[in-house]
Amino acid sequence: MSETGPLAGEAAGKVTVDEVLRVAELANLELTADEVPRMQRDLNAVLGYIAQLNELDTAGVPAMAQVGEMLGGLIETDGALLRADSVRPSIDRAAVMAAAPESDGRFFKVPKVIER
Repeated sequence: MSETGPLAGEAAGKVTVDEVLRVAELANLELTADEVPRMQRDLNAVLGYIAQLNELDTAGVPAMAQVGEMLGGLIETDGALLRADSVRPSIDRAAVMAAAPESDGRFFKVPKVIER
């Protein structure tokens, strides 16, 4: 996970316990002592799969922004099977806010979930 690791083009390296703990801290996760080695093994497995994917020759594969591009224009004909978009009225805001546990009349009030 360092500059000289698998993300820099080298073979899959090993994620250290310190890196697992740092990723957990950044993700605001509290890992138990039993979970740390499991997470380390899982992260190393993911990086191994990425290394395998990096071995594929994709030189002749065009880049695409949407998977629908693979249909080669069929989206125009097959897309007709999808539900048509239509403008419909929304739920009445006053009724929704009246049913909310806590509201200022315009927005829902929710408890703070991130403490730092």
